[in-house]
Amino acid sequence: MRYDLNLLPVFIALMEERSVTRAAVRLGITQPALSNSLNRLRDTLRDPLFIRERYGIKPTQFAEEIAPAIAETLARLDEVIIGRQHFDPATSTRQFNIAPNSYVEIVLMPVVIARLREQAPGIKVSLSSFGNDLAEIGVISGTTDMALGRIVDPPDNLIVQHLMDDGLACVVRIDHPDIGDSLSREQYEQLRHVNVLPPGRLRVGLFQTLERQGLRRELAISVTHFLAVPEIIAVTDYCATLPRLICNQIAKDPRFKVLQPPVDLGTFPVEIAWHVRYRNDPAHQWFRQLLVETAAELSGKP
Repeated sequence: MRYDLNLLPVFIALMEERSVTRAAVRLGITQPALSNSLNRLRDTLRDPLFIRERYGIKPTQFAEEIAPAIAETLARLDEVIIGRQHFDPATSTRQFNIAPNSYVEIVLMPVVIARLREQAPGIKVSLSSFGNDLAEIGVISGTTDMALGRIVDPPDNLIVQHLMDDGLACVVRIDHPDIGDSLSREQYEQLRHVNVLPPGRLRVGLFQTLERQGLRRELAISVTHFLAVPEIIAVTDYCATLPRLICNQIAKDPRFKVLQPPVDLGTFPVEIAWHVRYRNDPAHQWFRQLLVETAAELSGKP
């Protein structure tokens, strides 16, 4: 029997999106075109494949059974075909869809974009939000090229690489009435703190570290992004405990001073994850190496 391979990405998009509308948007085709492809799939495979429900579509048992084999087949085809393609960063117009957490977006991505402007001016980058659900941000399906942050419990079809480690430091305003050039444990616990609650695992790690050290922290306010912290610190007597590389950026502003925390708060990892289908993609390999080199330079590691 002959199979139309163009129908297989349609099947995978429907399996992952569970919505004809979202699958059509993802594939860049109209809903009627997608429905036509689905009807051809049903005729070929002799199964309804997807049943319409109130809030989308539900795969049949047969669709669930064949989905892993189809996904693996597409991944292998991608590896073979893409791996043979030539890549020249100076002339490439490739677009990369990347999901960085808020820390990476501030610390790493500006340097990466500057290097792209010099080395690969035609390459485009689109950033999307990083969260705890790797499937939701598209990295498991491969629609997102890579995720950057703390990767926890990745599935077998993701490759994870360590990029760098960062530590923590404390920020207060330069003319804080109670804090000089150092910060004691007693002072830290007496201060009121700005807490950052970004998506992902960064917030969990800090809470766990403080608990292990028995260090108390009275929270004055919680914000959702690191960029909100400096303006709050500038007009209050609050303190913030932030990643050191973000503190280094804040320290360039004369309104602030960065201090060592009163106890060792350890380090946290920054990682990159990508779908196995991109393992031998020359463009993807080049971009990953750019990230590795940039991270090494920022963290001071050779």
